[in-house]
Amino acid sequence: MINSTAFNYVDVLTKAADSSWTREALIANNIANVDTVGYKRQDIDFQSVLSNELGNCKHKSLDSKIGALDVNELNPQVYTDSSNYSYRLDGNNVDIDTENVELASEQIRYEALATSLNSEFSRMRTALGK
Repeated sequence: MINSTAFNYVDVLTKAADSSWTREALIANNIANVDTVGYKRQDIDFQSVLSNELGNCKHKSLDSKIGALDVNELNPQVYTDSSNYSYRLDGNNVDIDTENVELASEQIRYEALATSLNSEFSRMRTALGK
């Protein structure tokens, strides 16, 4: 079997895209529950998980860090944002304006990740001469 790191970036980008998709769904759920009494917003933070995993690598270059990265460790967890205290009397802590901005931002991030994945596959096709 050939040991190759050709898909390391693809694996990381795939995990990031999956997390971005999950975050979009969570934000949409937060928006849907904006009027639910006592509802606490939910979120996911892939960037911190990736940063922690890359920070644990002892290598200097990004290629080396990605190569040493265990993609199975990139599993961010959904959390309930109880620290964001509600300014509303009903205990709900969803701010519709903030959620809409976050949703738009996450949609842009997801599109950028999809474009990056397509670029990686284009580079592989070029390298294979196809």
